[in-house]
Amino acid sequence: MDIDLDFGDRELVLSKIRHVPAAMLKDNRLVRHVSGVYVNDIPRNSVSGTAAIEYHLAEQLGYVKLDFLNVNLYKQIQSPQQLTELMDRTPPWHQLRDPEFFSQLIHIGRHYSTMRQMPEPIDTIERMAMFLAVIRPSKRHLIGQRWSRVAQTVWNIDQDGAYGFKKAHAISYSHLVAVNMNLLDLAD
Repeated sequence: MDIDLDFGDRELVLSKIRHVPAAMLKDNRLVRHVSGVYVNDIPRNSVSGTAAIEYHLAEQLGYVKLDFLNVNLYKQIQSPQQLTELMDRTPPWHQLRDPEFFSQLIHIGRHYSTMRQMPEPIDTIERMAMFLAVIRPSKRHLIGQRWSRVAQTVWNIDQDGAYGFKKAHAISYSHLVAVNMNLLDLAD
């Protein structure tokens, strides 16, 4: 298990806490994980400064990796209150039909043509979450299906190993897309 934490500037946060960068296998070598860190004691490689245990094995041994992720959109948010207001505001769902507007959106901006293949609009957080899932490799076969059909299997875990999205993750990302939509709408 790992925990994802989003920050406007991950390096600023990491500069303030004691941590050990996670390690992962790449070409049979331990290298620094892109975003993972441990804030608890874990054996450290004295040469690289990373964890001495590959993160999958570390998880099996009971270590919890935190993924500190950069989400630059948060740099536009001035306060927790503003974020709450943006989340509570109904996004301008109709704007998703505008390719220029769509292209500016976090997580989905490059998938306008895929959105156009969906027979019904994205007009709720739940539908946005399903859209975020269908643009992942394991669920691409659902592109072009009605939302009621997508909902039947989109959250099932596929056994083929293709990358998919868990529902909780997709819902969180959907709220971030909605915040982005509202920021763009207010800027006009």
